[in-house]
Amino acid sequence: MGGKDPVIVGYDAISPLGSDLGKQWQQALVGRSGIGELNRFELPANFPVHIAGQVPDIDEEDYPFLSARHQAAWTSPVFKYSMLSVARAIKQSGIELSPDIALRTAVTYSSAIGGLDAVLSADRRLQAENKLPLPYVNPNSCINMVGGKIAILTGARGPITSTIAACATGLTSMIIGAMFLAQNRADVAICGAVDFALVEPIVAGFYTMNGVYSPQKGRENDPPSAASKPFSLDRRGFVISEGAGAVILTTREFAEAHGLSYKTELAGWGMTSDAHHFVAPYFDTVKKCMQDAIADASLAPKDIAAINAHAASTKVGDKVEYEAMQAIFGKGLPPVCANKSIIGHAMGASSVIESIFALKGMEESILPPTINYTADPEIDLDCVSEGKRSLEQEFVLKNSFGFGGCNACAVFKKV
Repeated sequence: MGGKDPVIVGYDAISPLGSDLGKQWQQALVGRSGIGELNRFELPANFPVHIAGQVPDIDEEDYPFLSARHQAAWTSPVFKYSMLSVARAIKQSGIELSPDIALRTAVTYSSAIGGLDAVLSADRRLQAENKLPLPYVNPNSCINMVGGKIAILTGARGPITSTIAACATGLTSMIIGAMFLAQNRADVAICGAVDFALVEPIVAGFYTMNGVYSPQKGRENDPPSAASKPFSLDRRGFVISEGAGAVILTTREFAEAHGLSYKTELAGWGMTSDAHHFVAPYFDTVKKCMQDAIADASLAPKDIAAINAHAASTKVGDKVEYEAMQAIFGKGLPPVCANKSIIGHAMGASSVIESIFALKGMEESILPPTINYTADPEIDLDCVSEGKRSLEQEFVLKNSFGFGGCNACAVFKKV
């Protein structure tokens, strides 16, 4: 335990369960799904995807970045949702970003997909009306602009970088933020991720990749809430969703010097590259990523009380993750939570939203359920399928794996 250890002083998230984190958490605890009918855009004839996890509108909130004028320029939703999550997380932390503190405040908040919706809209306008793109189109499409706008919002002037790691982006953002703190390059790190991938070609592209949920023949009328089935025998791909999450890290010495309260810390982490296949996970490097995170926290596998899994509901991905966990923990495999059963897969934002749910569970000594579960004889685990469960959790392992073989795992500690 040292002064540069990264402690968590604030966080906030918006997900398909709602815009208020407390209410989202209560929904998660009772196993209520945020998955519904896809209506983010008008569905073309014979469009293959009909369900999604969509976040609620936040325009009723009283923030300058939600003004009509601001949104007319910054049309992609990645901006207003990311900025709202950060504004709330900083308020919760109690940090006043004075000019001297701002100079040592890093921003690693990022996105896997960014504002591609703005480019698509501009292209359609160009083709249909022969009108040139508006001046803000290119800035909307720059992924690093998410962090840039957050820096402008907060005044943060320390290191800034966009940690793009596909579905592992949110957790990778936290790891890079912790690195800046450990290297004494910052005292505060604004971490997190946002993604709004419910854009026609992206959604359709996931379908043609055979990644997104496709109902079994004869079960086309199953409710959307039953579609996301991590680790389940009848899992049939992930449900695309959207959302944003922010986590504020500080060094332990900064938190104590400024009277900031904290209940959890980022105790260890691992990152690996599969170097194997562009989307299929690889057992060896997935396993090593978990092992590295546990070792970095100076722990043994038996010390981990619970695992918050990546668990996207794909046939191959869930199996590889299970096999890697089994290889590490053996008969001591702890309970495994799969939040995507409730909120779907929010791309790069998923790992930070799920991390926040893990932190809430640690603080309250409770695990939310994994819903829609039918036991798979090839995956022998306890995924809390019966409903929420009381459990003391000093250490929790969080897994996240992304396209391109981007793996990130972290161990959180309750203090």
